[in-house]
Amino acid sequence: MYRGSNHAPKLWVSEISHQMSESEIERTRRGKPVIAVFEDLDVFQRAYRVSLDLHRASLRFPKIEQYGLADQIRRASKSICGNIAEGFGKQRRSSAEFKRYLLMAIGSADEMQVWLSYCSDLEYLDQKTCELWRDEYRRIARMLQALYTRVAGRSDH
Repeated sequence: MYRGSNHAPKLWVSEISHQMSESEIERTRRGKPVIAVFEDLDVFQRAYRVSLDLHRASLRFPKIEQYGLADQIRRASKSICGNIAEGFGKQRRSSAEFKRYLLMAIGSADEMQVWLSYCSDLEYLDQKTCELWRDEYRRIARMLQALYTRVAGRSDH
């Protein structure tokens, strides 16, 4: 993964500390962690990991579902990551744009919970796996909502 330029926007601990992983905490400057690129966000890392797992699993769905449910879960899970990245990049110009993309990512995380219910009910994935992934998407949605709240609070000043 790349490490953005020196001109990348920086979000400090007081703004999104609840989003940080242990590796992010280690990257500090004068005691304040810097989030310079979207890949630094724990919520992006989580969404990316589960998206890869879902993509691999969906390739084993029946052929009839490859352009239906399998395609839908691949697109919805990837859109979370894409929206985080695009919104993060646009925050330089407008925190309203970042918030808009975060809302779309939240919607996709909620959408994934529905698709995973279908996967379980149609027995394309086992119930335990679906429940674990639904829980992960609930957590991702909560993390995105917390990030949205922080960005909204920052833009209100």
